[in-house]
Amino acid sequence: MRIYLGGELIADTNCLKLVWEVPYYAAYYFPREDVRMEPLTPNGHTRHSPSRDDAHNFTVKGGDREVEDAAWHYPGSPVEGLRDLIRFEWDAMDGWFEEDEEVFVHPHDSYTRIDILHSSRHVEVEVNDLKIADTHRPTLLFETRLPTRYYIPKLDVRIDLLIPSDSVTGCAYKGFAEYWSDSPLIVLC
Repeated sequence: MRIYLGGELIADTNCLKLVWEVPYYAAYYFPREDVRMEPLTPNGHTRHSPSRDDAHNFTVKGGDREVEDAAWHYPGSPVEGLRDLIRFEWDAMDGWFEEDEEVFVHPHDSYTRIDILHSSRHVEVEVNDLKIADTHRPTLLFETRLPTRYYIPKLDVRIDLLIPSDSVTGCAYKGFAEYWSDSPLIVLC
């Protein structure tokens, strides 16, 4: 896992630790030896966690960006394994990368499996008896506990029949999606 701020590498590790702070997904914690400590400046701010003790915050500088309270650590944690780890505020960083794939919105859940497969399956989409998509090259998304989803290349969609909306959503695995038409079934990524 690598993270960047202001175009500069801030941390790079093969020994990432996952810490469950909320029930939905884990937070990424980096071993101190895998963090470039020069861009991190202790700023005297603290925050308390009932289970982890007091966090000591850092201001992080990368390139022309400087973000206060963008990282912290728990040097006196009762959980000994946390004492030499650094956690970064997700939205404060410019980019998170697992291998060469960018991770969006929040850390990946290590208990959720996602497979994306290219297919030659024939898929047609009709709305009110009007064909708006027809493809023999969909991408199928298989995700734990969810039905299969079909992604259709833009070139195989009748964009002229759709109305763009202002809605945008984000997914930690797929990135950001724009919505078109009045139907929640029509998503173009």
